[in-house]
Amino acid sequence: MPQRLALLKTWLADVLETAAFDIAPASSDASFRRYFRLRHDGRSLIVMDAPPAQEDIAPFLHVAELLSAAGLNAPRILAKDIRRGFLLLTDLGDTPYLQVLADASADRLYGDALSALLCMQQLDANRLDGIPPYDHALLMREMHLFRDWYLQRHRQQVLSPPQARVLDEVFERLARSALAQPRVFVHRDYHSRNLMFTEQANPGIIDFQDAVQGPVTYDLVSLLRDCYIRWPRARVEAWALDYLRAAQAAGIVADVAEETWLRWFDWMGVQRHLKAAGIFARLDLRDGKPGYLGDIPRTLGYVREVAGRYAELRPLLDFLPAEAAAAGGAA
Repeated sequence: MPQRLALLKTWLADVLETAAFDIAPASSDASFRRYFRLRHDGRSLIVMDAPPAQEDIAPFLHVAELLSAAGLNAPRILAKDIRRGFLLLTDLGDTPYLQVLADASADRLYGDALSALLCMQQLDANRLDGIPPYDHALLMREMHLFRDWYLQRHRQQVLSPPQARVLDEVFERLARSALAQPRVFVHRDYHSRNLMFTEQANPGIIDFQDAVQGPVTYDLVSLLRDCYIRWPRARVEAWALDYLRAAQAAGIVADVAEETWLRWFDWMGVQRHLKAAGIFARLDLRDGKPGYLGDIPRTLGYVREVAGRYAELRPLLDFLPAEAAAAGGAA
């Protein structure tokens, strides 16, 4: 890594035509990417280091252009070296939504985030040719992360053939529900750590390189049933139904009954939260990043609460730990 950092600094000196800049770690994420904050000539910029052997920056570049063209507040690309995996970006600040969300600010902040989501979901389908589909295979691979990394590796649970069959049947129901929904642009990680609070054009949107074309409720439930912060069920459902009305007015969805919408929303959340629990376990076991383990009880608490309300999902309760029950609350 020191050698790569030296290479990055050399590239920046060429781009800026000076070595008179300061660079310091800004953040890392749940991948091989690293981010640095660069200060130069009174400006603050962000540098992405994405090692080409592990990360392809082409999707980031494509989606950044899509979002910016739609008037959304995404980082602008100031310089790039695709071969070496370096990007120089505008800086959206260092205040994620998670730091500023509170009872009093939630309606305003989520209002901004939902307006941005409405704009994303209206992206012209003709411009999404390079965005892959959120298909059945991907939905199932994601849920298998729960089985493979959370149950079998993290909890060291050996599944009997009947147990494995029960899980696969529930996974199949969740996938079918997702595929029955209208298909739109999906950020795929739209939550309080990937939305930056900005004074102008709030929110700043980051970490969008894994975007797909998929279910209309995916980003909505990612935002409102966030793995990192929890709100009462009644408030979440009110926000979700407000969004349904806005999406109908915008022509994103047609005449969808509120009951159907909330069922899509609930089941989509279960799919996402099963995936997330598997990813959090994998980050610890494979990547040596245990910092997300503390978010598993909240994440699986959502699964427990929702599965308890639908007979078709109730078999999941047998695979959830006691701490998920404690975190269940009113999802």
